[in-house]
Amino acid sequence: MSEIRPRRNVRRTLPARKRIALIAHDGKKDEMLDWAGRWQDTLARHRLVGTGTTATRIAGQLGLEVEPLMSGPLGGDQQIGARIAEQGLDLLIFFWDPFAPQPHDPDVKALLRLAALWNIPVACNPASADFLISSPWLDQDYEMSIPDAGGWISDRSSS
Repeated sequence: MSEIRPRRNVRRTLPARKRIALIAHDGKKDEMLDWAGRWQDTLARHRLVGTGTTATRIAGQLGLEVEPLMSGPLGGDQQIGARIAEQGLDLLIFFWDPFAPQPHDPDVKALLRLAALWNIPVACNPASADFLISSPWLDQDYEMSIPDAGGWISDRSSS
């Protein structure tokens, strides 16, 4: 019988220039903008991607280059999740609002599940984002373990 979960025996190197996703629920957008403003010089050294209004506001108000994706409820969370699964993203800064129910809550849960599965560093508030963005690993290569998806599929196919 095959394993229920893939082994984490594949190595992946996050590059020194990280690909960072910036997402904020409506009640957290101002908080994200304030946080990004404090770390503007650091963020400018990396490749940024964001969902909907968050990306537009950060780019417009701070002058940072942010690749805009769809709004979260329109599929932006799933676009970020796809990048995680394809190893096209290195860090996730996601200020989600614990007080506001979200119509796309299943998408949010799926996104956080993928980040945990693929060993992506995640910050969900300014304090955790400060710790992540000030890490000595931010501006250098970082080697980590990720699931052996190919081996897992092969094992499951041969069972």
